[in-house]
Amino acid sequence: MDTLTIILILAALASGSVAGYFIRTGVLKKRREELEEEHRRILQEANAKSKEMFLEAKNEALKIQEDAKREEIERRRQLSVMEERLVKKEETLDKKIEESEKQREELEKKVESVKQLKAQVQDMVDVQKHQLEEIAALSKEDAKQLLIKKVEEESKREILQHMKKAEQEVQEEAKDRAKNIIAEAIQKYAAETAQETTATIVTLPGDEMKGRIIGREGRNINTFEQITGIDVIVDDTPGSIVISGFDLVRRYIAKVALEKLLTDGRIHPARIEETVEKTKEEVNILIQEWGEKAVYDTGVAGFHPNLVKLLGRLKFRVSFGQNVLKHSMEVSFLAASLASELGADVNICRRAGLLHDIGKAVDHEIQGPHAAIGRDILKKFGISKEIIHCVEAHHDEIEPESIEAKIVQAANIISNARPGATQDNLDNFIKRLEELENVASSFDGVKRAYAIQAGREVRIFVEPEKIDDLEAFKLAHNIAKKIETDLVYPGQIKVEVVRETRVEEFAS
Repeated sequence: MDTLTIILILAALASGSVAGYFIRTGVLKKRREELEEEHRRILQEANAKSKEMFLEAKNEALKIQEDAKREEIERRRQLSVMEERLVKKEETLDKKIEESEKQREELEKKVESVKQLKAQVQDMVDVQKHQLEEIAALSKEDAKQLLIKKVEEESKREILQHMKKAEQEVQEEAKDRAKNIIAEAIQKYAAETAQETTATIVTLPGDEMKGRIIGREGRNINTFEQITGIDVIVDDTPGSIVISGFDLVRRYIAKVALEKLLTDGRIHPARIEETVEKTKEEVNILIQEWGEKAVYDTGVAGFHPNLVKLLGRLKFRVSFGQNVLKHSMEVSFLAASLASELGADVNICRRAGLLHDIGKAVDHEIQGPHAAIGRDILKKFGISKEIIHCVEAHHDEIEPESIEAKIVQAANIISNARPGATQDNLDNFIKRLEELENVASSFDGVKRAYAIQAGREVRIFVEPEKIDDLEAFKLAHNIAKKIETDLVYPGQIKVEVVRETRVEEFAS
């Protein structure tokens, strides 16, 4: 390559560089002018927006200021109106105070005048009393007592007749009404009478079985008694043995287990234990079934299964010879019948009647009266307060507050008092009669008192010199009230007071 060519190339490169420089300078200048123009445009827009926002804020401030001025003017107007009203009320109140002062002064004058008149009248009355006492030669108290005594003597017979007549009418009306209601309730339910004792007789297929029951050296009978908690009495009575125990559930389990052992023929300690345990399970199922049957027969539902099982245990509970489960069902029927006649809640009475003795299912395990135990049991099972009140009040541990509670109480008394319902031993019977006679004899003026009609009536003979006809009437009433308060008895007791005057004379 020659020198000329190199020079030309270098010249071309130099001219290209110069041209590139000028071109870049032109481009940069144009770009700077565009940026300056964009900056001016943004500043103009920002200034315009700032002016606009300033104008809006200024207008808003002016508007708020105008609203505040209007509100201030309105409040001043309202305050002015209220001030005018208060001034008027104050003026009215001042006028009323002035009038009240005037009325008070007038009343004080009148009161003073009345006091003066009263004093004058009292002076006149005292003078008249003094004059009357001088004329009659009696003091005020003496005259009062004399007048009262005379009126009482003149009216005694008439008062007595009216009292007897009124009482007789009320008693006859109440008696007729009660007879009708109770008769209708009893007719709707007829129950069999069940009498349970503390012993059960088991019939043997032969007398040779007695030896097998006793076992070698008494091991069989001892095992049986230990497992069941029941006494087995083997005596000379042919063809039978006696199992005795207070707990009816255990006695029933022992009876069924012993009958199974006699039927099976295999009697030894291991077999006895196996049979008794199996019988216990069967009896628990049977108890549940009895409870369910009682609930079904009485027409109630919704009880917890454990409560139904407790109800079934009453099948083995006896009170005064009366089966408690049958008694509870009977009370349920009677209470429902009475409630329908009297317009009370039949459902509450039916349920409370069935559950009223539920505490007797466990009263041998828990201390306290069975009504209170029953109340606590029913609370645990979520029974309604109305039913619980009927249960806890059926023996007067608390005062019955509802008509349903009184109906359940009456149904319980009817069930206990009906013929054949209960049995009582001779000692308790005699004790109850003696208490009845002692209560009657405790009153002043009583000569003799006799309990008759199996304790359904007490006949009282009084001293005629101390007790007149009116006092005899009062005495009968007081004795009846004391019997109600102090004694516990089924049914009703008639109190009869006899006042007899005998006059003797001899003709010579």
